[in-house]
Amino acid sequence: MSMLRSRGLLPLVAAQVVSGLGSQMTFLALPWFVLATTGSPTRMGVVLAAELAPIAVLGIPSGAVIARYGARATMLVADLVRAPLVASIPVLHALDWLSFPVLLCLVALVGVFIAPYFASQALILPELVGDDERVVAQATAIVEGARRATSLIGPAAAGLLIAGFSAPVVLYVDAATFLVSFVILALLVPRRPPLPRTEESGGLLAGIRFLLADRTLRVLCVTALFANGFGQMLGAGLTVLAFEEYESSRVAGVFFAAFGAGAIVGSIVALRLVSRFEPLRLGATAFVALTIPVFALSLELPIPAVALALAVSSFFGPLVNAPLIGVITMRTPEAIRAKVMTGVMTAAMLAGPAGLIVAGPLLDAWGARPVFLLVAAGQLLAVVPFAVVAFGSRPAPSAPAPVPAPEPYGSGRASSIWRQRLSRSRMPRG
Repeated sequence: MSMLRSRGLLPLVAAQVVSGLGSQMTFLALPWFVLATTGSPTRMGVVLAAELAPIAVLGIPSGAVIARYGARATMLVADLVRAPLVASIPVLHALDWLSFPVLLCLVALVGVFIAPYFASQALILPELVGDDERVVAQATAIVEGARRATSLIGPAAAGLLIAGFSAPVVLYVDAATFLVSFVILALLVPRRPPLPRTEESGGLLAGIRFLLADRTLRVLCVTALFANGFGQMLGAGLTVLAFEEYESSRVAGVFFAAFGAGAIVGSIVALRLVSRFEPLRLGATAFVALTIPVFALSLELPIPAVALALAVSSFFGPLVNAPLIGVITMRTPEAIRAKVMTGVMTAAMLAGPAGLIVAGPLLDAWGARPVFLLVAAGQLLAVVPFAVVAFGSRPAPSAPAPVPAPEPYGSGRASSIWRQRLSRSRMPRG
């Protein structure tokens, strides 16, 4: 595939794999650590909410930061700063200095870099492969596939490491992967100057104004808001189910690895489908399909059946993300794209902390399975309005000519784009 020859794309994928592997391990290790040390699903929910809460405050301003300093520089800073922050959690725990308020402060500081980092991950893609909607969608599917591969290996490895050693050991590994990712990005992904500031780029809220003016993107943001809030509850519920019912970190690893397995297959399929079907309708159809298998989790199923339902649901995740990224790219002027993408991301993640805070008491009172039923029904109701709008919109015409190769680094204007993680039960951190 010609886009794979684009300078910097393969190193970017490599950095995603390394950093993503550590973060996927922490995706299980951090809530498990809280449950093991406090025995409280409510406190677990509060910790996870504290990590996502900074997005509500800093998500929109981070778009201006990316626009000023560039996607690559933003990713480098985020990797370099998060490494010592994550490592300090097991260090302070070993010294018996890790109180619950200190833990909340540390995870909140890590969360400060979530919005700019993940926005930059996708904003850098058209700088490497060009600005065509379908090419960007295919590149996104490649990156998504690499990232999803880590979600297959990471949780399973974390389950084994937690059982054999402890959750803090996994946090040390995550800190190290941030440093490795920093080195790969610094040495192998070329630097490109950020876009020059123009009158068209508007002010801090330029992205929000654009989203509010576009009916399709406006409805997509509302859908993402509710779908992600319920998605956070799903991730918390799976951890509690494995901890309380099976008392096994290995089972938790199997659950989250099933997400990765389904998504890897979905990424392969997405590579073929995004160029054959109208992107908006493809994404909307996959969005609805993603919610259906979650209903099965409300039943008392054996572990393999739970894993199968999770895999089927996550299969549709890349079929949501890849085409909708192209839609967002083509609808957004280049000068405000960073602000629009971080605006979409902020809208999508605003409900995350609320979902986690609500999930804790509900899991304490109801248990995991009734919460899964609530999640499935809530996500389906949230997605239906977007599907109605998507199928009511006029399909975009196909490109009449081949896509030109992207300009070499150092010439022309850089493009930007954002990738939503609508299907994740909890947002990864790198």
